Amino acid sequence: MLRSTFFNRALSLSSCSIPCVLPRCRAYLLRRPPTVCAYSSSASPPPTSAYVHLPFCRKRCYYCDFPVVALGSSAHPDADPRVSSYVRLLLRDIAATKPPVSDSDEHPPLQTVFFGGGTPSLVPPTIISSILDALSVKFSFCESPEVSIEMDPGTFDKEKLAQMLELGVNRVSLGVQAFQEELLNACGRAHGLKEVYEAIEMVTSCPSLQNWSMDLISSLPHQTRDMWEESLRCAIHARPTHLSIYDLQIEQDTKFGQLYSPGEFPLPTESQSAQFYKIASQMLSEAGYNHYEISSYCLDGYECKHNLTYWGNRSFYGFGLGSASYINGMRFSRPRRLREYTEWVQKLEEGTKYHDFHVDAKEMAMDVMMLSLRTARGLDLRSFARSFGRRLVHSLCEGLKQYVESGHVIAMDDDRNLLTYHEFELKTREEDGVAFIRLSDPDGFLLSNELISIAFGIISP
Repeated sequence: MLRSTFFNRALSLSSCSIPCVLPRCRAYLLRRPPTVCAYSSSASPPPTSAYVHLPFCRKRCYYCDFPVVALGSSAHPDADPRVSSYVRLLLRDIAATKPPVSDSDEHPPLQTVFFGGGTPSLVPPTIISSILDALSVKFSFCESPEVSIEMDPGTFDKEKLAQMLELGVNRVSLGVQAFQEELLNACGRAHGLKEVYEAIEMVTSCPSLQNWSMDLISSLPHQTRDMWEESLRCAIHARPTHLSIYDLQIEQDTKFGQLYSPGEFPLPTESQSAQFYKIASQMLSEAGYNHYEISSYCLDGYECKHNLTYWGNRSFYGFGLGSASYINGMRFSRPRRLREYTEWVQKLEEGTKYHDFHVDAKEMAMDVMMLSLRTARGLDLRSFARSFGRRLVHSLCEGLKQYVESGHVIAMDDDRNLLTYHEFELKTREEDGVAFIRLSDPDGFLLSNELISIAFGIISP
């Protein structure tokens, strides 16, 4: 089944889009994979992306295991001391973060910022403004950065949306999840269907907002094929520039984890969930969306630039409760609990180094392989060979040979022309060998965990 297990392993996170630092997991412009130096932990370029975690929600959804603070439906975030206290701590976190040492005295400006949560649209625009100002002072911005924010139906109006856009937000990720009232209630969403349509109307009628995404979840309790197809039709009709489609993951410490066991009624069976995935791939492809990453679809030119940082295994900052960072070849996470996070920021201000770990060559190879295979672009075997050795590439091709024959793995030459199984066998014996491999859509993507697990075993037996 399509799950986020391997993605989370590589980023040393607790759970994506979809983990905190991977704001509901999401993705980037399809271009060449990272160069050989991007694969090297010792030569990792400084980050140009920042994730900011705003943990506040009206209530915790039944499937959510992110670090969140439930304010309640009657709370006023503008005046809530929990919000103001957290934001002060977050600004201290940003100010105390030291950009990584580079070969030059200058550090590249931020190209993307993603406000995730939680429900960032709960907080007043003044808070978003203060965070953007802090990031600008500390790191600066490029001329036209992509600034994304997660917004839930029922948490904003036209005025608030306009204020967010005036501050520099230019991409909205709308957390719809389903187009059936009973399913929204069943998964504990704070909004109903009326708020969904109101939010879509506000987003689509805003002339200055040209880039917006919608989140949907499949395999919800009591969800039927008809319901799923209806949600997809409604999403297509709304015509977002980007769609993130997630298969429900039952986490142990959630309400769903207490109520349900995966694969058992009222959850769909694994075969039904696989069918949901295939239906989404077919319907969205026919509607003109590119399936450019396992969980991500977009219209031409609207890949999420921020998430492409993750899929490209490039460095990034993470700020706020539970957020993860990848800097100078090191992965580390802020604490998930507020008290520990407060202590962490204080130590950071005092000059204490991050609690980090270096990614060794095998870990780096697994990260690059796994993240690349989540994308339609696939894995550049030539770059991989230069970084980790031709012998390892040969072992990968041998280990995945039966899946090339079955059609779950697609092999390509330098011009990205598809190779037959016979051509693939011949190429593996040549010096240059196969140029690219990718997982087929949708069958290969559906087997991604199994195929990546096999590759892990080859890289680190």
